Amino acid sequence: MLPAPGEAVHLLPRALTAEASGPVEAIKAALKGYDGPAPRSAMIAVATRVDRPAIRLTNAHWTVDSEEIGTALGLDRVVLVNDYTPVAASVTVLEAASGDLAPLGEPIAAGSGSRLVLGPGTGFGAAALVPVEDRFAILATEAGHAEFGPVEEEEMGFWRHIERVGGRVTAEVVLSGPGLFRLARALAAHAGTPCPFSAPNDILTAAQAGDTLAAKTLDRFARYLGRFAGDLALTFEATGGVFIAGGIAPRMVDILQQGSFREAFDQKAPHDAWARNVPAFVITHREPALQGLAVLVTHTGRFVYQSQGWMRS
Repeated sequence: MLPAPGEAVHLLPRALTAEASGPVEAIKAALKGYDGPAPRSAMIAVATRVDRPAIRLTNAHWTVDSEEIGTALGLDRVVLVNDYTPVAASVTVLEAASGDLAPLGEPIAAGSGSRLVLGPGTGFGAAALVPVEDRFAILATEAGHAEFGPVEEEEMGFWRHIERVGGRVTAEVVLSGPGLFRLARALAAHAGTPCPFSAPNDILTAAQAGDTLAAKTLDRFARYLGRFAGDLALTFEATGGVFIAGGIAPRMVDILQQGSFREAFDQKAPHDAWARNVPAFVITHREPALQGLAVLVTHTGRFVYQSQGWMRS
């Protein structure tokens, strides 16, 4: 909640999508403990392509209908954007010196080109922030649904054990919370041993306790994330930097800083030298998307981005 331009973001309670039948009920529940001015408008970030005013989420059962939300809550306007649009906007205000960012590799001065924001979580989000004269164009993408395959000899051996989703292995199939679990199961199957984990969080916990399979899984995850991030950096000429968000990366910053991520990121022959000069960071700020939403609604003329929505007539 942003009470007014320039004011601090007021955090409302978190809730799982499974805890409410839809966004209207979830928003009403979150507002119960809020005693500030009634909201007049809403900008809602949704984890899917934004191409119509009513959208079905990719990884949840909700339909987010801007008119339904606006009418039920008595709002003047509702705007829907891709969930990585505000994350992209956030990197215009987040700072390493303030503890918002953790560098991956040696500190590198950012260039003036595009910035890339991506992140593994429930799915895999990605957006580019492209400077155009005195403004930024935010390009939300579905890069997580691009095909992803093995490169090294060892990967060829266990890749056949990776679970297909919709008959495909995409970046999101591997580089997400469920993907971390798929990697662990594939590595265990290739070794002919049972996988002792039942959820992605088990892997992070086991790695901290010294479990070999968990450590190998996280090292592979870091390498693959670096490889795909480097590919996207090439695609968008991201000399302004690559910023890793999502729910997983902030919990494994130490592993991402150990070298596998950066090594894979930089292996971009014939553009290795170029890749080595692209700075990369993990976003460690707790709420980059909310920070970015505040930036978008406060500086409306600074950004150009795709959106859908509803306005009271």
